[in-house]
Amino acid sequence: MTEILFYMKEEEKMKWMRRAGIAALSVLLLLTGTGAGALGGKENTKDLHIEEAFAGTEGTMVLKSLKNDKVYVYNKERSKERLTPESTFKVANALIGLETAAVRDEYEVKRWDGVEREFESWNRDHSLASAMRESAIWFYQDLARTIGEKKMQEYVSNIQYGNQDISGGIDAFWLDSSLKISAAEQADFIEKLVEEELPFSQKNQKTVKRMMIQDEQDQFILHGKTGSRLSDMGLGWYVGFIETEKETWVFSVNIDGTGTEAKNIAVEVLKEKRIMKD
Repeated sequence: MTEILFYMKEEEKMKWMRRAGIAALSVLLLLTGTGAGALGGKENTKDLHIEEAFAGTEGTMVLKSLKNDKVYVYNKERSKERLTPESTFKVANALIGLETAAVRDEYEVKRWDGVEREFESWNRDHSLASAMRESAIWFYQDLARTIGEKKMQEYVSNIQYGNQDISGGIDAFWLDSSLKISAAEQADFIEKLVEEELPFSQKNQKTVKRMMIQDEQDQFILHGKTGSRLSDMGLGWYVGFIETEKETWVFSVNIDGTGTEAKNIAVEVLKEKRIMKD
């Protein structure tokens, strides 16, 4: 390795070492199996005291500053527990769809099939972006079928998304089924998206980040995606990141509740910590 580095230009050395570091982290995540490595070392991880925000509801939150790599965790044990991602998988699904040309861009429209579904906002034509915003499951199920099982498995494995198990069916594996991921792993995935270090083109990563914008103010830009287990509303997610004038924070929340409740908790904590300022 020393000989290889000796003959490299300085810029090439930095790129090689960066890739080696990312690869090492990926191996660590696989070995831990729950994304525990995403929480960093003890010196960089601190307890997040936000019991009031959860108000007695079981859940967890991972909050990380990308400026100083400090990680704050509420309920560390649960943060390493793998659960079904539900509609938060739309972030990965959109990336894979764009990269494989299963969908042309964020504006491409799929026609509604006329089947009445749970939410009125789903019962119309949607684009990749509007289906992300309204969390229209049917659009992303159709997208997954277009991607196909072989390519889907290849990319889910390449990005090391949770347990990487898509055996639950090409259009259902992320919905209370075989695919599972921890809050720590979700935070790690979002961080790589922010840094554009996932195995997708920069253009596609920028597109998906833009699609995730939920609140844009002078002081901050909030990017996020909710997810709810529709069978019983007993699992809710909110994952994403917030850009401020000074730094970027990645977050991942899951609770025994709905995605809306998870989002409310995340926003409350971001405001309490003075990260999201009015």
